[in-house]
Formats: sequence, C-alpha cells, structure tokens
Amino acid sequence: MSISRHNTGVSAALGALASQVHPVFMLPPVAASWFGAILVGEFTLLPGILFSATVFFGVYTAHVKDGYVDFYLRGEDDDHPMTRRGCHLCIAGATLGFVLCTVALVGLVDATVLVFTIPGWMLGYFHAPQLDMNPVTTTLGYPLGIALSILGGYYVQTGVLTATPLAFAGVLVFVLAGIKIIDDAKDYDYDRSIDKRTVSVTLGPDAAFRLAYALIGAGLFFVVAGSITGVFPPFAAVAAVPFALVVVLARATPPRHATMMLVRGSYVFLALLVVAVAFRPLSGIPLPDIGVFGPYTYLVTEVLFGTVAAVVLFRAGRDAIRRTVRTIAVVYPVAYVWDWYTLEVGVFEIPLRTGVELIGIPLEEHIFMVVVPAFVLAIHETLGSDERPPSTETETE
Repeated sequence: MSISRHNTGVSAALGALASQVHPVFMLPPVAASWFGAILVGEFTLLPGILFSATVFFGVYTAHVKDGYVDFYLRGEDDDHPMTRRGCHLCIAGATLGFVLCTVALVGLVDATVLVFTIPGWMLGYFHAPQLDMNPVTTTLGYPLGIALSILGGYYVQTGVLTATPLAFAGVLVFVLAGIKIIDDAKDYDYDRSIDKRTVSVTLGPDAAFRLAYALIGAGLFFVVAGSITGVFPPFAAVAAVPFALVVVLARATPPRHATMMLVRGSYVFLALLVVAVAFRPLSGIPLPDIGVFGPYTYLVTEVLFGTVAAVVLFRAGRDAIRRTVRTIAVVYPVAYVWDWYTLEVGVFEIPLRTGVELIGIPLEEHIFMVVVPAFVLAIHETLGSDERPPSTETETE
C-alpha cells in the first residue's frame, strides 16, 4: 500500500514524508535545543546533534499524528497527503529514530537525559486527540516542548542544570503560552462546536485575550528583570524591545494576523537572545549616567515621562483626558501630604534636583505627583478604549 494518497512511487512517497516537515513549528524546538547548548559557551557537537535529532523526531511524530487525527478521525481537514498506513509507518519510523538517538545520548551522557527526551515525545504523540481537548494541556504542550529543548540542550553538554537555562526556559513558556492562546482563538467557533476546550472556549474570547497578553508581558518583564539581576546578559533586555513593539501592533489585529506577527516576532526575539548569549554585547559597558544633567536630572526624567503620558492621553481622546485630570485632582492632596511626611522623617532624599521648593516640598515632587498618575491613567485609558479585534473567526487550518 502506498504512503502517498495521491500518487505512487518513490518520489510521491518522499513528497508525502516531506509534507509533514513544517518549518514554522519545527524550527523553533530544534533551534531551542541549540540555544541550550550555546548557553554553555563552548559545546560539543555530537551530543548537540543527537539531542536536536530527538527533538526533530518528536516534533515530526506530533505533526504526523496531529494530521492523522484531524483528517481520518475528526474529519477536520479537507485533505491529507498520506494514507492511513503511511501515517502509521511514519509515526513508527520517527519513533524508532527518536529511540535510537535517545539510547545513544544515554550512553554518551547519562540516563538523566530521559527526563528531557521522553516527555517531549509524549507531549507530541499525545497532543491529539488527548491533550488538545483540555485548555491547560493544549496551551502548554508546545511551550513546554520548547522549554525541554532548552534544558535538554544544556544538560547534554554539562550534565547539570543551572539557573540561567531554567530562567530562559521559563520566559519562553510564558511568551509561547500567550501566543498559543491567541492562535487557538482563531478557531473559536469550530472548537466550540466540537466541544474542544481551548482557553478561548473555556474563558471566553475577551478573557482569553487578556490572559494571553498578560502572559507575554510577564515573559518580557522577566527578561528585563533577569538582565538587571545578572541571570541574563545585559543585551537580553534589548532583545525584548522589538518583540514588545510587535506585541503592541498585534494587539490591534484579528487572531490569525496576530498569530502570524507574534510567531515571527518570537523568532526575532529568540535570535536576539542567541546574540545576547553567544556574543554578550553591552557586557562590561556601564549604564548611561543621566546624572550629567546635574541638578536638572530629576526634572529631565519627569519631562520625558510626562511627554509620553501627554501623547498617549491625547491619543485616548478628550474623555480620557477629563477623567485623568479629575482623578489626579482628587489624588493630589493625599499624595502631597504623604510626600511631605516621608521627606520630613527622612525616608528618602533627592540629591539631583534644582533645590526649588514649593509649599514645603521640592518642585520636582509636585510634578512627580502629576506625571506618575497621568502616565498610569494614560495606559489604563488606552487599554480600555482600544477595540479588541473580532475574536471569532471560523477558520480552520
């Protein structure tokens, strides 16, 4: 019996086999395994190749199994390039390749590598039709696979795990989980019709989108925090900037387009993290010293953030501006008394200021009590006023 559903012969069979290699979803796990190796510094090729091969075979198994379930069992797809027997043979062959590479790694490193290989294969094989029916497992399957790829890629080189690979793996779990929620949202209507409990179906589209962007935002924050604490190289914080811009732009687009933007943005994000780890730009370079403005330093920072707040508020509209002004007017007296008291009892000092005082506190503190709530309320009003794109698109892949 032929492997290909549409043609016979060797070329048709090879074409059917190649059709299950999906670079968009297969490249990141394989690249993540090498990212784990790069975290080590100097790494050995053989264990890296063997581990990346186990990742490849695991993801290939997942793609074949998922296509088989969607076409032959669920009738979700309109076509599939492989016969039933072809799917079974592919799964068996990929599993055999996975087992051989895993056994080689056990002999080369130790049996602990099974912790990073077997769960990855199981996540792929049982994704459909078991794990993809639950909101937690359908969302975390792919992110956890990426995390295992990073951790395993590091472990096969060193035989140990440290905080750095664990932190990187955790960041990507947050970011990719958010992207997966948005990706699943494009099939909301269909998933709901077959009782497939994705996060969008379980929580509703609006809550799902809020959770997704909260997870992505948390992941980016942890990158910046890791750079500040020294867990990540300093350039890792720079890597978060372009991806954060993509996230802002994607938020205003429908789920399908948002997914495309976020997936591609995550590739850039991962590539820049590789640059941060492999080449460590900015390492050893001191932070810019804004103290060069002398007594005007505090004032300059307030002007900067105040300008941003004004621009964002202007974009949010007149109603947002009125609400912000009213809120600041109510909060200001409380903030004034609090600020005066903390300065009076010596809670903090402000050395880089003009020295000008107004009704008992520095001029800069008066500005601070306007700029900070204005900045916060500007973001709040923007998030509240932006119309989220349609979350229900009857699209299937």
